[in-house]
Amino acid sequence: MAVRIVVQLLRVLPVLAIPIFGVETISLPRSGLEDNFVEENQPRTSLDCPGEDELLLGLFRAIQSVADQISVPQLIENRIWRGPQNLGQISGVSVDPSGKPVVFHRGDRIWDYQTFNSYFQYREEFRGPIQQDTVLTLNPYTGDVEDSWGGNMFYMPHGIHVDHFGNVWLTDIALHQVFKFLKGSKTPNLILGRRFEPGYDATHFCQPTSVAVSKTGKIVIADGYCNNRIMLFNPSGELLDIIPQPGDHLSLQVPHALTILDKGDVCVADRENMRVICLNIGLNGTERSRDPTFTFQRPDLGRVFAVASDGNYIYAVNGPTSPVIPIRGFTMSTKVEDLARHWGPFSGSFQKPHSIAVCPNGTALYVSEIGPNKVWKFDLV
Repeated sequence: MAVRIVVQLLRVLPVLAIPIFGVETISLPRSGLEDNFVEENQPRTSLDCPGEDELLLGLFRAIQSVADQISVPQLIENRIWRGPQNLGQISGVSVDPSGKPVVFHRGDRIWDYQTFNSYFQYREEFRGPIQQDTVLTLNPYTGDVEDSWGGNMFYMPHGIHVDHFGNVWLTDIALHQVFKFLKGSKTPNLILGRRFEPGYDATHFCQPTSVAVSKTGKIVIADGYCNNRIMLFNPSGELLDIIPQPGDHLSLQVPHALTILDKGDVCVADRENMRVICLNIGLNGTERSRDPTFTFQRPDLGRVFAVASDGNYIYAVNGPTSPVIPIRGFTMSTKVEDLARHWGPFSGSFQKPHSIAVCPNGTALYVSEIGPNKVWKFDLV
């Protein structure tokens, strides 16, 4: 009787899975049922015949695999959200501990081929800093601007990260610097890098792209466009490590964005290598590994501009790559280390996504674009 039930359920499960997951889901991982069958050319004995317990165990594993896929969050565009209007290039978005999105934009500045010389020096210092407020806190329900600051401070904004304590971290690729602002403060508490000085040593950055801060306060910076490296600092700003080091099996090409998983691995949007790569750099006190812990790369991924994470899932968006690669979002499962979903807006389409952020409570996700200068909101269901 049990065997008959198992057979019937196994016939039904694939049919049930198709309407639930559609064509944009991961392949079922190894369920355990394969272990009940004898390898080819092996002699069969009485012990090789699967009993009811083995079949039921295999069925349980298959059902668990399907259940894991059902739990993958679905991203639904929030149609009520409108987002801020009349902003410059929105280079970054983050979410503060209270769930409010915070954006970093460039005002009247545009980064083009004339902005920097061949030595990565900013050519428009004579214009002075951007006069507009560049850091805007938004209402999470309407997108209205609730607070703004940062006028007359920055030249070419890029990355923004609001850490677990509410501190705001900003990168400016013209200044080649990283700034920390304590929660509620409009004056930097910490500045890393040398003003308008691109460099390659331990005291310089060259167009730093992104910051991520661990729960213990360690600072991870993607020194992205010129140096193609990750730099690790203690909470006081003292350098701890530079990745990669000689002997590491790693080569980064424009590490454009960062996110830190719950277990402490740092995942990088390795843009020009067209992948998301996760690294154990010793954030949780473990010995740093020279090899990646996880790499996500597939033909339709393209150039990865942004990455964020929540629980067992990594979210990423690609940008313009080639006419045959659509611009869209990706949800990756760290449990099965594979694609879980594609996603994107229903009312339009992504054109130049540049940054992504997830609410601390995992209920919403935001994507900012450069041209059109827009912020999308997605509800995580």
